[in-house]
Amino acid sequence: MKTVIRTAESAGFCFGVKRAVDMIINCLDRGENICTLGPIIHNTQLVEELSAKGVRVIKFPEESVSGETVIIRSHGIERDTQKRMDDLEIPYLDATCPFVKKIHEIVATTEKDGLVIIAGDDSHPEVEAIKSRCSGKHIVVADAKALSERAEDILKSGRKAVTMVAQTTFDSNEWERCIESLKKICTTAEIFDTICNATAVRQQETEKMARESDAMVIVGGRHSSNTAKLVDICRRHCTAIHVETAAELNSRCIQGFQKIGITAGASTPVRIIKEVQEAMSEILENQTELSFEEMLDQSFKSTYNGEKVIGTVTSISPTEIAVDIGTKHAGYVPLSELSDDPSAKVEELVKKGDQLELMVVRVNDVEGTVMLSKKRLDVAAGFEKVMTAVDTGEILEGIVTDVIKGGILVLTSGVKVFIPASQATASRNEDLGGLLRKRVNFKILEVNRPRRRAVGSIRAIAKELRKLQEDAFWSTVAVGATYEGTVKSLTDYGAFIDLGGVDGMVHISELSWSKIRHPSQVVKIGDKISVFVKNIDEENHKISLGYKKEENNPWAILEKSYQVGQDVKVKIVSLTAFGAFAELLPGVDGLIHISQISRDRVGKPADVLTVGQEVEAKITELDFDKKRVNLSIRAILDERTAAEESSAQPATGEAAPEVE
Repeated sequence: MKTVIRTAESAGFCFGVKRAVDMIINCLDRGENICTLGPIIHNTQLVEELSAKGVRVIKFPEESVSGETVIIRSHGIERDTQKRMDDLEIPYLDATCPFVKKIHEIVATTEKDGLVIIAGDDSHPEVEAIKSRCSGKHIVVADAKALSERAEDILKSGRKAVTMVAQTTFDSNEWERCIESLKKICTTAEIFDTICNATAVRQQETEKMARESDAMVIVGGRHSSNTAKLVDICRRHCTAIHVETAAELNSRCIQGFQKIGITAGASTPVRIIKEVQEAMSEILENQTELSFEEMLDQSFKSTYNGEKVIGTVTSISPTEIAVDIGTKHAGYVPLSELSDDPSAKVEELVKKGDQLELMVVRVNDVEGTVMLSKKRLDVAAGFEKVMTAVDTGEILEGIVTDVIKGGILVLTSGVKVFIPASQATASRNEDLGGLLRKRVNFKILEVNRPRRRAVGSIRAIAKELRKLQEDAFWSTVAVGATYEGTVKSLTDYGAFIDLGGVDGMVHISELSWSKIRHPSQVVKIGDKISVFVKNIDEENHKISLGYKKEENNPWAILEKSYQVGQDVKVKIVSLTAFGAFAELLPGVDGLIHISQISRDRVGKPADVLTVGQEVEAKITELDFDKKRVNLSIRAILDERTAAEESSAQPATGEAAPEVE
């Protein structure tokens, strides 16, 4: 009977975990330097992935460095720690799960002479944070039995108000038993059901699946509290198999089970769950398939079964080659057994007289023929090469043949190697489709000889190459050096440029001589631009770059082409109570003082001028040191009036007209 695999619908990130992870991803997208106060969630793989992106994990707030933002983990932190961060003015973002914060509010508002009972794991970070916010006395109980054992202490405490809350990931069934136990001890106790709804749903679905399954595979971190609860629930009803990743699975784990369920903790990424699903499907499929050697044994009926032979090419046709292997059989190699490339031309692969190492595939003693394969022999050699590459660290080369769910397949030496999406590109969210048919270099991360499987990484090569480029860059970089770079990302305050192994930032003020609202007004992601180094922070490995060129400096242009007393046409760009600013050149605005707007008295500039209006003005002052320009409309009006009055006066020597 075929084994049935079911995956829980509730498996994967809960709201609080997704919120925390998204907060980090958004910070990385903005190019911010961040660290987390403790692991952001209890999932080793995700923490390692974030570490590879530059996210440090620190134990104490004081370990953060200048320019770095601290992310408070989803479990929350103790009140004193958060106060210390405020006192030290350490910049931070709070990723504490809102459901955990709700518990903080409850225990903080209880009476000081009351008692708070916390159902949960006393050593868990979430519970430690809750304890720190209790206004009065508190106790932690792991289960209903522990609560009953503390009954006498609770009664003797003489506390007027008793409040009970639960860790958000507490076992919902055990919580019900705790409630029953407390009601027997204290009928007036105030009970708050603070178990996260997603946790309750996950536990209920897991228990139902466990009842209906022969085995349950639980995917999640070893230190994850909610994952541990799922394991306990499953063990009550069936075989429970706890794994962190697909690599921990093998045929012995799931052999002999007809119904297998998969669930996962709240901090387990969907990618890992999918990898576990695929690995289980492959294991079960392989249990029903014959091994390569068994298939060969069944296909052979001669002493040449699977043997290696040397064949000499005697003739070539478009679909196969004929070879002499030194026996009475007429040997031939079909094109499909000569190459993996269906478009390959036989005459380009071999020539008459070539000697080839071949493997016997099928013998027909009746017809006196034997089919041979070069490809299968190459695959066997290639398989060994791939298997040993995991230890030697050898860089392999191959062609991307398929883009599949979760990654790509790369063909190298006749062996297909799986490269997960997370290891296929140098940066996150790149389109895998662009790799199809491309030749790539990669490393082998892990192998499974029995299953003839290998997992590789293109990113590992890119990471090593980038490290070499980075070292080379820092050994030669100097202030003033010019580089050709690629715009990598944009933020409100600037553009990040990939200089080849190192990223530098062009501040928004360095992108244009004119005032701009956003870097996208000047550059776009992917643009190739020329930049120069303005400043180097070797300690923190940060590079400040410049983009705007001195020859385009509008003040330099102004100094060459304009002078005091010159009449110019300008555009009004803003109005103030004391005057108007007008654009003389892009990047240079001059002030028209209210007294210089008109010959008449002006109450406010808006009575005479409007933004966008073009007017004529005279340059009355140019101060290049202070970068200040003064303009005057009135000066032009005064000149025109004087000219008009002068032209109206009679010429010298002429008689004045008689007045009758």
